[in-house]
Amino acid sequence: MEKIQFGDLADCLRLSNGETELVATVGFGPRIIAYNFIGGENALGHHPHAKIQTELGEYRIYGGHRLWIAPETVPKTYAPDNARVEYFFDETENSLRLVQPVEPISKTQKEMIITLEKSGSNVSINHRITNRGDETIELAAWALTIMRGGGVCEIPNETFAPYSHETLLPVRNLTLWAYTDLSDPRFAFDREFIRLRVDETRHEPQKIGALNKQGWARYRLDDVVFTKRFDFQENAAYPDMNSNVELYTAGSFVEVESLAPLQKLEPGATTEHVERWQLKSE
Repeated sequence: MEKIQFGDLADCLRLSNGETELVATVGFGPRIIAYNFIGGENALGHHPHAKIQTELGEYRIYGGHRLWIAPETVPKTYAPDNARVEYFFDETENSLRLVQPVEPISKTQKEMIITLEKSGSNVSINHRITNRGDETIELAAWALTIMRGGGVCEIPNETFAPYSHETLLPVRNLTLWAYTDLSDPRFAFDREFIRLRVDETRHEPQKIGALNKQGWARYRLDDVVFTKRFDFQENAAYPDMNSNVELYTAGSFVEVESLAPLQKLEPGATTEHVERWQLKSE
């Protein structure tokens, strides 16, 4: 692990195993702003000028990977994360822990524990949200990854089976937003995948969610494939009409998102949500 400057961001930490590297911010966050093969292009997207005004102040998108609170509400979900984070490095595990100060409105504290395997591109990211208030709260951890534009997102469909007395019941749900337009040519639906293509000339947003029992989603860009995996919990209640994976795009902006089940957290309790990342060249 080493301290570096990434673009115009001075306070960053680089985690590497000689084959793959990640860059996380210290001056704000917790955020991961780069993930790539050594010498390769960053798979994550960078949007330094994107920002959202809320009653809590200015929320800056920056880009890369972040942890939010679901369901999505304003201003709680958009609580600014502009304060410096604490960090702890475990050299034995090649693991970096980032800890955000307690958010004054939601009374929660966010953490990421990023563990890069000793070789290859496999990364484990444990997203933790702790209730630091005095009352029980209900929320879900929501992991959002902004990818570099120009690619295609893919959610796997459930295994196809022909009509029979054994296939009378539905096997998954789809969630649509008021602005979702399924006639948009960026969407594609086939037997194996739901796809959402990034088109920088089309600025109107599109979003879709699903209950994804397969437990993975991916993003294809040129000859590199980014995959995130996450555990599916049977009989759990997920946010957004029971969605544990969501895709979003607008212009060159694109996100691949996973969500943990909703949980009621007593004061001092913590919810965790683990994603496992991988990069492959094709």
